[in-house]
Amino acid sequence: MRVYVPLTLPGLAEAYKTGELGAGPFVAYAVTPALREWYLSDGIEELEYAALNRAALASLRLLAMEPGVVRRRVVVALDVADGVAVADPDRGLDPGALGEVRVGGAVSLGKAAAVHVDSGEAEGDVAAAADALGAADRGDDDAQFVVDGAEDHELLWYATQEIPNLVGLLG
Repeated sequence: MRVYVPLTLPGLAEAYKTGELGAGPFVAYAVTPALREWYLSDGIEELEYAALNRAALASLRLLAMEPGVVRRRVVVALDVADGVAVADPDRGLDPGALGEVRVGGAVSLGKAAAVHVDSGEAEGDVAAAADALGAADRGDDDAQFVVDGAEDHELLWYATQEIPNLVGLLG
């Protein structure tokens, strides 16, 4: 099963240093039954892209809580065994939890298939979106427009061998 783990660049650096993602149960995103129902698509690539975008929004939420970090969304695509990532059936139809799964414990970074990160050109829009996220959550349409501006930037794909270079973006 492919899961998408939202991080920040410091979170990726920590995973690189320790060789694993997550110390205990952590949230990731995957193609869940609720996500399939919501997007009404049978195309696995389209559904995985939707899960990746859900993880990118979660990464933006992490950035909003860490004002001093580089303003780039980070998502690690991991391959885990079936049953390692479990959707909460009580939250299945909650639009805010679409695609959300819990991974029971640490996962080796060696199981990463790829890393997705914003380009440097996206930093300004991502920073503005992180600042506007709270207001957007409260229903402010102008703030939602700013958040959507970050979503206009496609995350770039990086091979796992490029993680040291990405960690180097921290300075």
